[in-house]
Amino acid sequence: MNIIKLVIKMYMTLLTPIIAGIINSIFCSKTKVLKSLKRPIDMNKNFIDGKRIFGDNKTWKGLFGYIFFNVVICIILGIVFDILGINNMNFFYINHANTIEYNMLIGFLIGLFYALFELPNSFLKRRLDITPGKTITGIKKIFFIILDQADSVFGVALIVWLFYPLGIKKYIFYIFIGTLTHLIINMLLYFAHIRKNMF
Repeated sequence: MNIIKLVIKMYMTLLTPIIAGIINSIFCSKTKVLKSLKRPIDMNKNFIDGKRIFGDNKTWKGLFGYIFFNVVICIILGIVFDILGINNMNFFYINHANTIEYNMLIGFLIGLFYALFELPNSFLKRRLDITPGKTITGIKKIFFIILDQADSVFGVALIVWLFYPLGIKKYIFYIFIGTLTHLIINMLLYFAHIRKNMF
């Protein structure tokens, strides 16, 4: 598989979390829908060190949005891929049938893993006294800029690997492609006034 075809397949497979992630950002920051779910996942609890576990920005609304929108977008894109006859351009459909039930499962897992793989990053930031949602300065900045974009991609790429034998090299390349894409999208969301911070 040449590199261009590989990258195209990667992006075709990433379309679901890309679109769902953008919609969820708008859903969480610009709407009052399901306002009751805008409560911290850690329930305002502290860890044994006396610091918050994840912080205020990791909410049940965000978790719900990640899962719900990934399921919906995955079903819609599955129908589109099937109509266009391009199932072979999506890693999820190479070894598995493109069905609504299958896409519901894939969307659920992508949304769940996307959200869960962000939590260790938030946990680490609270240990380092980094305020949720604030721009980091100093030597920590570069590390956390990369980690902030890469954390969820590790989870999404892992789901791809569960359904298609990527291998370690393609998995790592997926992390690179996904992280770069995440970075660009966050910049666009910042300029569109959807995100408070660029990074």
